[in-house]
Amino acid sequence: MRVREREGRAVAAVSDCLALPRASGAPWPDLGALAEAIAGAAEVDGCWFTVAGNRFGWGVDGPAWSAVVEHSGEAQGVVAVCPESAGPLGGLAAVLGPVFAAARLAAETDDLRRAGDAALRELADARWRAAADMDRERRGLERDLHDGAQHHLVALRMAVGLLEHAVAKGGAAAARPRLDDLLTRLDAAEALVGRTAAGILPLALVDDGLAAALVAELAEHADVALDLGPGLRRYPAVAESAVYFVCMEAVNNAHKHAPGARITVRTRDTDRGLEFEVRDDGPGFDRSALPADSGLHNLNARAAAVGGSVRVTSAPGRGTVVAGFVPL
Repeated sequence: MRVREREGRAVAAVSDCLALPRASGAPWPDLGALAEAIAGAAEVDGCWFTVAGNRFGWGVDGPAWSAVVEHSGEAQGVVAVCPESAGPLGGLAAVLGPVFAAARLAAETDDLRRAGDAALRELADARWRAAADMDRERRGLERDLHDGAQHHLVALRMAVGLLEHAVAKGGAAAARPRLDDLLTRLDAAEALVGRTAAGILPLALVDDGLAAALVAELAEHADVALDLGPGLRRYPAVAESAVYFVCMEAVNNAHKHAPGARITVRTRDTDRGLEFEVRDDGPGFDRSALPADSGLHNLNARAAAVGGSVRVTSAPGRGTVVAGFVPL
């Protein structure tokens, strides 16, 4: 077949192929089907297109005649026909210009759509992460207020009770020392709430560690005995704060639910990590009667956040033990 005749058939194949009805959802133009139609009409071994960085074709892919396909003065892709002796087919390259432009536009549109979808997914993920972070911060603040500030509120309630007793027994003059103590405790509670809301840990905990923080908060309580072990070493800040707040919460629970009980707070270094325990000799309770969302869940959540664990043991008439462990 002469080159001019081959070129004419190839150009006609382009028109015929593009005029065929297109199935719903099928790509247009279908460059793979177009390459096959051209190769069949021109009776060549293969026909291949390169458009928007993608390659489409049919038949033999070897040494070939090739040409840059242009449209509106801009290169749109490359056409190649095997064997090389089948060319030159300048008319085919010319008629493919609008086809390649449409294919290139479709590919770029698809790329933009995928990029837009990816951006939307990333935005949705970012919003979800932001919401999750905000919720985590809120829950953390809620726990810190519950486990830290509540200790001072319980102490305030006890101080008010002592003040009432002093007034009833000895009048206003006898109540004056108790009133001064109450005002001091109010100031301390106000300062703690402010520090907690700002995300500031107790200064003693940050500077000197867990043992110093427990002494600073609990040493003045006559019903609390501290057994903190010799030379308690420093642990990561998140671990120390978790154990601190678990111990404070356990002491608060004892003050609320076992008033008058003797409480012991114990910490020990081990080869594996930090052991801690808060024990009271109060009335105890039946764990099976507690709701699923009781405060004990908060203790477990705090310890689990740093890889630790908490075990609560209690029974009516046998007191309560909150024992936990945080690994190195």
